[in-house]
Order: sequence, then structure tokens, then C-alpha cells
Amino acid sequence: MKIIFAGVALGCLLLDQLTKIAAVRFLDPQEPPVLLRGLLTLRLIRNPGAAFSLGENLTIAFALLAVVVITFVGVRLVPRVNHPGWAVALGLLVAGVSGNLMDRIFRAPGFLRGHVVDFFQLPHFAIFNIADICITSAAAMIMVLAVIKNVGLDGHRYARRDVSESEQGRAEDRDPTAQPDGER
Repeated sequence: MKIIFAGVALGCLLLDQLTKIAAVRFLDPQEPPVLLRGLLTLRLIRNPGAAFSLGENLTIAFALLAVVVITFVGVRLVPRVNHPGWAVALGLLVAGVSGNLMDRIFRAPGFLRGHVVDFFQLPHFAIFNIADICITSAAAMIMVLAVIKNVGLDGHRYARRDVSESEQGRAEDRDPTAQPDGER
């Protein structure tokens, strides 16, 4: 599973960085190309904040948080992964966080304060990049795996407790002679 994680993380990070290099080199912020009949515009911006340009004065905090996330995933989660879906999800997360962190480290205006290169724009939506797509995809996959499919990092499926079973369990805890509804 670690090979899947590493392949996704490195492949998506490389794709993110290459597309950002191409965007900076070839896109004119004053004349953004409109593609797919207006569904996609390649509008180059440099974002000092997070999604939707929130927290523009918190660039250093976002950079430090990214380091914490990457470290936590690498040290605490990846060693426990034994499911391909989790390997992909965590690879996407690390790729996305690393891609934007690289901008914050290496781009102007300076170390840990660099602005993230964004260039994909959908109608009436924020401008984003491949790293953002990776982070969003990772979040969706984690929700599906953990909440919908109840699959843990180790690949085991955890049984859901029915609400009525849960309520019954609490009733039995209070009154050991209590019986399920319909058996009274």
C-alpha cells in the first residue's frame, strides 16, 4: 500500500508543479483563455490565502499547518494503511498539501509567505489548481471510506450500530431486566 501512496503522492505533486510552471510561463492574466464554451477559464492569479482567498494574512500559518499535516499523515497514518482506497486518499492529500506548500516556500514574496499559483476557474466559482483538486478529492474519498463504507486504515470494515440497537443498549445499561420493544 505504501507504493500506491507514494506513486499517487509523487505523481500528483509532479503534475501540480508542472501545470503551475506552465501556467506562469504561458498564461496572460489580462487575457485568460476561455475553454469548453466558457465552462473553464485559465485565469492566472497568485493567492496569498487559502480557498476563496480566505486568510490572506495567514500565509505563514498555512505553511506551518501544511508541515504538520504532511508529518502527521506520513508518521502516524501511512504506516497503518492496508487498504488501496486509503493509500490513494492519503497520497492525494499529501500531494495537494505539498504542492501548495512548495509555492509558499519557493514563490514570491518569500520563504513561508509565497503566494500559491491558481489558474483553473469554473463559472461562479473560486480559482484553483491541481493541488486543490487533490485535497478536495482526498476529502471526498476519506468521507466515503470512513463514513459511508466504514473502512478503517487497516482495511477492516466496522459494523454500524443501528440507532435502535444503540438506544436498546443504553436501556439495558440502566435496567438489566429491560426487554426489547415488542417483547414486553
